[in-house]
Amino acid sequence: MIYAVVMAGGIGSRFWPVSTPQNPKQLLSFFRNRTMIQLTLDRLKPLLPSAQHRIVTIPDQVSLFQKKLSDFDDNNYIIEPSGKNTAPCIGLSAVNLLIQDEDAILVVLPADHLIQHEEKFLNCLETGIRCVQEKDALVTLGIRPTRPETGYGYIQYERDEVSSNLHRVVTFAEKPNRETAVRFIQTGEFLWNSGIFIWSARRILSEIEEYIPELYVSLMDIKDAIEQGDDPERIQRAYNNIKPISIDYGVMERSRHVYVVRGDFQWSDVGNWDEVYRLTEDKDSDGNVLKGNVVAEGCTNSYLYSEGKNPLAVVGIDNGIVVQTDQGTLVCSRDEVQNVKKAAEQIFRTNKP
Repeated sequence: MIYAVVMAGGIGSRFWPVSTPQNPKQLLSFFRNRTMIQLTLDRLKPLLPSAQHRIVTIPDQVSLFQKKLSDFDDNNYIIEPSGKNTAPCIGLSAVNLLIQDEDAILVVLPADHLIQHEEKFLNCLETGIRCVQEKDALVTLGIRPTRPETGYGYIQYERDEVSSNLHRVVTFAEKPNRETAVRFIQTGEFLWNSGIFIWSARRILSEIEEYIPELYVSLMDIKDAIEQGDDPERIQRAYNNIKPISIDYGVMERSRHVYVVRGDFQWSDVGNWDEVYRLTEDKDSDGNVLKGNVVAEGCTNSYLYSEGKNPLAVVGIDNGIVVQTDQGTLVCSRDEVQNVKKAAEQIFRTNKP
């Protein structure tokens, strides 16, 4: 059977002060009056019914999701004892689903991306699923780049198609500088790395065994604990021994069995406030996005947001982000949004309850 595995355990600290441990990015409603995770699950339903959806999250966030997703029950959740990056998260999901279904195929995707042209997206998933069924391969979705983006990783692929829109992967590239990103696009051989994957549970665990053997040992300990009666303390001990590592670095960059489906749908990982500004259509004549009780005088090309009753007055800024909530106030240039995470993490450390 095919399962959608939605990775939803992060905080999204680049969206402080709106996103906090008590209100993570996946539960924010930037678009269409739906939370990011609701949009993700909505677009999957034409392909896979809710019974085949799995949300992977940490214990502190389960109750937060249950309040928003009332049609999901305990069977829809895979609980990760703590956040350990994508490889342990995916490995744990594969273990859980393999116990339930020896033929499980996983469609793995983040909970907080924005995708338009959803029919094209679903067609790409179907292409990837067929590849997994026929070749027992690792498949990822790549997005045709529309600009020399420096905030995304890239995938280089062979020009010859294996089948329609399906290519073998040559290599993965980390987030480049602008000059390198321009060169990538000029070659016509690179796609944005979407972080969306398709594979069988057996195949990804086999790849983890080969390339991250220490993680595999811990995962097999967890598998045995689940099969012996779901021993929480043993699972916790095994998970504590796991070192954080991304699936890209740990497996995808090393494996010899990787294919990419070339996607032409509109996609964004909505990774920071500048991306929210860029994707928001209702800008005023000065290029500003105004949300909430906001007064702007002499401002241009800025995202200005006030949550709650308190007014926000912003005067004479250009290319800025100003966000005011009960948790705090953020003021930054749109060119510096990647550094919001550093500031937020410092605030979380020094303002623990």
